[in-house]
Amino acid sequence: METKTFVAPDIHCGHCTATIQRELSDLEGVQSVKAELDTKQVTVSWGAPATWDRIQALLEEIGYPAAG
Repeated sequence: METKTFVAPDIHCGHCTATIQRELSDLEGVQSVKAELDTKQVTVSWGAPATWDRIQALLEEIGYPAAG
């Protein structure tokens, strides 16, 4: 299992964090997601078949790309 914490600068409200958590949780292989409004940080843990590339692609698709 891999875990990564990153900033999603487009987080502006509770709906944003809920959307990120819901969408990433639906991705097969993602085991946990925590998005924080105050810090705009997201922590995601995943295993196969999910990959960091797939997670990044989904974040871009839903409008919350990872910074950096």
